[in-house]
Amino acid sequence: MNYDAFFKKIVICLPTYNEAANLPQITEAILRIIPSAVILVIDDNSPDGTGAVAEKMRLENPQISVLHRVRKEGLGRAYLEGFRTVLKNMPEVERIVQMDADFSHPPERLPEMIRRSESADLVIGSRYVKGGGTENWSLFRQLISRFGSLYARLWLGLPVRDLTGGFKVWRRDLLEKILSCPIGSGGYGFQAETTFFAFRSGARIAEVPILFTDRNVGKSKMTAGIAWEAFWRLPLIRVREVKIEK
Repeated sequence: MNYDAFFKKIVICLPTYNEAANLPQITEAILRIIPSAVILVIDDNSPDGTGAVAEKMRLENPQISVLHRVRKEGLGRAYLEGFRTVLKNMPEVERIVQMDADFSHPPERLPEMIRRSESADLVIGSRYVKGGGTENWSLFRQLISRFGSLYARLWLGLPVRDLTGGFKVWRRDLLEKILSCPIGSGGYGFQAETTFFAFRSGARIAEVPILFTDRNVGKSKMTAGIAWEAFWRLPLIRVREVKIEK
């Protein structure tokens, strides 16, 4: 397959909140690895001026677009608006990538994940398959993460090891189906919920090992409220009857 042409039909969705220090470096790293990619920065009106940094980058590079949101409403809401913007305005795009802007998700794994999407509808960058892992995490955070993924797997009944991971490559046709589902999670439960709907639709799901590295700059967006939302919403997702096109 001609992967040079394949990579030209890819957009990277980067949600940001107070990522002014990381944004120039992560976009440079992505474009160094996939020079033809389009990057959509989805900024939630960051107090640190991330939106202004993104606008300056947009003016300097036509491959960078910026979606300014009025306020912070959670990671899930930012991704949903970004996805809808891509599907509406970029008909040539065949693969949509979602990833963090803080280097927790290694850009160097993008080519392998995108190649795997040739035979899979959803590819997840996974910490919990052979070859994957985490770096610079405390024991407490490792336990919380593994418990969260196991809790989600048990409730949702999915054969996916890393259900709370947010490094994903979507095929366009699958993402269009998922956006028709009643996605209710605003925080990190969004990751498990969208994967659940993908599985229920009959999608082919693959996991590619990644090394998840804790951020060096800025603060984690995880809060007790976000964790609690995921905890109570997951059982609701499973018992709710949702018809999904296959």
